[in-house]
Amino acid sequence: MSRNAQELDPERAREELDRLRDAIDRVDEVIVRLLNQRARYAIEIGEVKSVLGMEIYLPAREKEVITNAGRVSAGPLDEHAIRRLFERVIDESRRCERESAAAKATSRRNESEE
Repeated sequence: MSRNAQELDPERAREELDRLRDAIDRVDEVIVRLLNQRARYAIEIGEVKSVLGMEIYLPAREKEVITNAGRVSAGPLDEHAIRRLFERVIDESRRCERESAAAKATSRRNESEE
């Protein structure tokens, strides 16, 4: 608890709690929009990889992404927390790539059968 928070009376503390929760809700909205934008880029990357005949899973690139994320973090999340978060983000991005690739492959098969 911050020094200022310790000095609050219960009524002001409740107001501060509400203010902070509202702020977190706004940050969460931005995070969700950014995660969805990231997923759209991952889908596009998957399409380009398909044209180039590349695998979806590229461990060296994933390591680079995690390293970069850890480098730009100024805290309070430490390197391990950033790593865990980005491992999950990357897993979901890879899932989006695979699902998009599978849908495109199915679509191509259906078009060739017509």
